[in-house]
Amino acid sequence: MTPAAERLRAADAHCMRLLRHYENFTVASRLTPARLRRDLARVYAFCRTTDDLGDDTGDAALATEKLRQWRAAVEAMFAGAPVDDPVLIALSVTVRRHALPAEPFLGLIDANLQDQRVSAYEDWPALLGYCRLSAAPVGRMVLGLFGVHDARAEALSDDVCIGLQLANFAQDVSVDGARGRTYLLQEEIRAHGDVGATRAMCERARGLLASGRELETMVRGRLRVQLSLYRLGGEAILDAVAAQGFDTRQRRPALSGRARVGIMARALATLSKRRDAGSGRGVRPFAASSRSGETERDNAAGLFEREVERGGVFEQANGRTPRPRPLAARRVPRPTTHVERSEGVTHG
Repeated sequence: MTPAAERLRAADAHCMRLLRHYENFTVASRLTPARLRRDLARVYAFCRTTDDLGDDTGDAALATEKLRQWRAAVEAMFAGAPVDDPVLIALSVTVRRHALPAEPFLGLIDANLQDQRVSAYEDWPALLGYCRLSAAPVGRMVLGLFGVHDARAEALSDDVCIGLQLANFAQDVSVDGARGRTYLLQEEIRAHGDVGATRAMCERARGLLASGRELETMVRGRLRVQLSLYRLGGEAILDAVAAQGFDTRQRRPALSGRARVGIMARALATLSKRRDAGSGRGVRPFAASSRSGETERDNAAGLFEREVERGGVFEQANGRTPRPRPLAARRVPRPTTHVERSEGVTHG
């Protein structure tokens, strides 16, 4: 083995150690084609490292300095300069292989930098700007892994990522409060109180997550299952918040084991949808593998049973920042998405 190959192997091992107890990656990797699992691990390791730099120091000034150094290292990597960090050593190979752009990676770092200096948001445009940096880039990173450069798929992905993040915001009011932050909109708190602002956050999130239904029609197999898991998991969080009367100031609602099993069962059911609404518009579902639908269902059912037994299914539904999830599509017309409608954007 050459020194470069040994260095890469050590870097990949480091990425896997970062993700060893990260249930979201475990589930996602099993629903990803084998050829992309190592690339996915590298992207997840980058996201995990970035979020840890922003959240784990407890010191805004120190976190800011570390994030700025991290951003400079990432910029150097994209410029082709040698890098020493093991995550970037591994990620640089994936970036070259898939021609991934720098913007989503730098955007995620910028979101964490923004967290160090902004603790509240006045209105929806302000929060949406933050979510475009903190949530939307993750989906676009993984779109790139699947070679998808489609404007409609990217817009739908943005909706789902942002919707899931808003669901987490509504769920985590007590957690964020302990950190001196709130993502509930200040104008809505003044008008309706914390509970009313949480309800409004949930309504906005539900509308965004609905975009996932169209996105799911563009894919099939395990890929469709994973996309369904994120949408259904986000909707389940919203249901849990609603069941608590939209008051999450003292207690963070969590998904029950029964709810998790129901989500997985509904996601598995999407494997039988061989002809869907997308095909009527000329959309050709992307095949995540060459297996037959029956085999896909059998394999996914086995995954379901193992994960339920381990008690680890849907950890991703309780996370803060939505993590990468595979999705792919063919080119389709460019109608207006939910986020764009909220901004008054239309397409002719």
